[in-house]
Amino acid sequence: MSTNRATQITFSLSGTATAGVGLLAILLSLNLSAQPGQSLVSIDEAYAADFAAIASDERVQQELANIEAREPATVREQFRMTEIPAPPFLEQERAEYFLAQLQARGLEDAYIDSEGNAVGIRRGTADLPAQTNSRPTILIAAHLDTVFPEGTDTSIELRGGRYYAPGIGDDTRGLAALLSVIQAFEDSGIETVADIIFAGNVGEEGRGDLRGVKALFRDFPEIDGFVSIDGVRLRRITLAGTGSRRFEFQFNGPGGHSFGAFGMASAIHAMGRAIAKIGDFETPADPKTTFTVGTVDGGTSVNSIAADAVFAIDMRSNDREQLALLEQRAKEAALEAVAEENARWNNGEISVEFKLIGDRPVGRTPADSPIVQAAALAFDQTGVTLNELSTSSTDSNVPMSLGIPAITIAGGGNGGGAHSPDEWFIPTESWVGPQTAFLLLLALAGVDDLTPPFLPDMEEPGDAQSD
Repeated sequence: MSTNRATQITFSLSGTATAGVGLLAILLSLNLSAQPGQSLVSIDEAYAADFAAIASDERVQQELANIEAREPATVREQFRMTEIPAPPFLEQERAEYFLAQLQARGLEDAYIDSEGNAVGIRRGTADLPAQTNSRPTILIAAHLDTVFPEGTDTSIELRGGRYYAPGIGDDTRGLAALLSVIQAFEDSGIETVADIIFAGNVGEEGRGDLRGVKALFRDFPEIDGFVSIDGVRLRRITLAGTGSRRFEFQFNGPGGHSFGAFGMASAIHAMGRAIAKIGDFETPADPKTTFTVGTVDGGTSVNSIAADAVFAIDMRSNDREQLALLEQRAKEAALEAVAEENARWNNGEISVEFKLIGDRPVGRTPADSPIVQAAALAFDQTGVTLNELSTSSTDSNVPMSLGIPAITIAGGGNGGGAHSPDEWFIPTESWVGPQTAFLLLLALAGVDDLTPPFLPDMEEPGDAQSD
């Protein structure tokens, strides 16, 4: 599907815009008097009262209805961005398009930073309310990059009621939801107490190694909280980050002819010994700790003793100490393998070097953190069933590891097949994603002349820390 054709798609979303406004108003009034529908997060009474004040505000109710009414346009925007390829380290074209969309939605000073992130800032009110002593700063982001290599066809195809294209959900849906939220702020005129930084960030996938979010937290050390919008199927709050350490283990030696130099130590043999040792590792199920040797390479020809060999290993854990221990064991296994190979032949010498190619830190946001409570309240208000407080590997790993409250939520709609050519999306009640994110931001940032920010300034004492 061409980009022009993508803009012509007609969607069948539940309800008309007019019916949606009336129904939403009824549901909002019902939700305000109800007890929280989820049972995973305990809600502080003061937060519940402030959130009720936000949700009952006429401007908020109207804008929630507007988000639903413009969802067909939001999905068309999602499809346009899907068809702009964004391979790892080649996100520039999509970043430039996203920048233009930020600027068109009132963030005229938006820019692309030195890492390639598209960034726009919406400043909070000049006068702080009496309930707070300082102005927090919130970062909300969705990632620009996909896992798919350069040259992948990202045209959208409609088959059996599903829209198929690589990257259509992960994370183009997040980008579209984020633009809808920015439009909501622009249209409603609601002013927040906190500053809000909106970003389309690079480098979330694969060897991108979270480089975009790492750069944002380097450039904005004042950030007090972070929300990532990533993927589809809004049903969980990700509040913990699985850490990973990825290495290339590089084996080197003199090499030689397979017959004439027989008896010389081989880089490939040493690598094989190392892989066999690592393959026998036992790791704990709780905290979950895993490893895999994902790729191998090396040698010159079938009739050569290998002078070089390399494998890439991915090691993950939900616990810092277990991850560090696993890394130590893997390196020791490789050194033992090299020593055994050298001793076996006593001719030529193999060495091994460890090249770090990925570092995603472990982190966690406490379940009673204000940011988690705000998200749970937003889920309840939009009628989303909160099924899980989950652990995953997302952009939120970075702030969690720094002790900054952070969560990841989905952008709404239904979909599957992420990271595969058959990735698909259906806009089933997909407006609920940006509605939830909008309410979440209002709670975290505080509404001028109405509520203080849920999110405290991290410089104030008593703030929750990650472990």
